[in-house]
Amino acid sequence: MGVGKTSVCQSLKKALPKSVFLDGDWCWDADPFQVTEETKAMVLDNISYLLNNFLRCSAYENVILGWVMHEQAIIDSITAKLDTESCQVWCISLMADESSLRSRLEKDVEEGIRSADVIERSLARIPLYQALDTIKIDTSGKSVPVITDEIKAAVSVRRDHPYEWFTEK
Repeated sequence: MGVGKTSVCQSLKKALPKSVFLDGDWCWDADPFQVTEETKAMVLDNISYLLNNFLRCSAYENVILGWVMHEQAIIDSITAKLDTESCQVWCISLMADESSLRSRLEKDVEEGIRSADVIERSLARIPLYQALDTIKIDTSGKSVPVITDEIKAAVSVRRDHPYEWFTEK
């Protein structure tokens, strides 16, 4: 939360050819918002279903998912349900240092975009992202276009040398 996922995904959608962006939060936008085992399973099914539909659609070459995925089990649950036979999947974690993240979230709280409780919850998750089997992109002090270019470069390297992706840990 607060690292710039939505802005970066929107930028990637424009920067990559024939792209579609799925915001995982759209699959769980309810009132009241409830986190239960049933709703967690439902949102993972919703995301997987929509991603598979986008992947099968010949109109799109790039499908971008943006969502808070702070545990490897979340990523694995989604990717296990995807039909990836005719595509490549890159898992990228956008991260920020504590100072940058706190500053961004405090600004959002002041503007009424987020509630104050999100700050400590988000800061507590920072170490969890290091354990993920993902490409890490630090967003601290960077503009959206710079972050977008870094992601495009990281994916390009992996596209040219796919074996490196599978052996990285």
